[in-house]
Amino acid sequence: MIHKVIVRKIDAMKYADEIHDFQTQHFPIDHLVPANSAEWWFAFDDDEPIAFAGMSPSRRWGDCGYLCRAGVDEAYRGHGLQRRLIRARVAEARRKGWYYLFTDTTDAPASANSLIAEGFKVYQPSKPYVFKNTIYWRLKL
Repeated sequence: MIHKVIVRKIDAMKYADEIHDFQTQHFPIDHLVPANSAEWWFAFDDDEPIAFAGMSPSRRWGDCGYLCRAGVDEAYRGHGLQRRLIRARVAEARRKGWYYLFTDTTDAPASANSLIAEGFKVYQPSKPYVFKNTIYWRLKL
């Protein structure tokens, strides 16, 4: 049962273990994003972290950001938490004055639908950088 869920930016170093655990749980075969290389948001049900998301400056383009991670614990899916985490990061990117946000999904239709609902569009990078079946996304801020 979901109580009052709060989405907030967290101190990456204070929650480094939880960030590691979320990534290991949601991206078991992918590389881990170091906690100190991104900004992080958690969704909390009371004091319990139930979802996470990260954003970092783009490595390819200046004044742009990259949504590097997101995941919602299985028991909490279907309640719009992914979209709330996207909106929190978009708001932060706008505060920073960035021009675009980029991200990618692979075999994640629920995440793709959340990105579409928040205004992201599919695009094809000149040099694809993940898997053959990866979908690349961007949002003009």
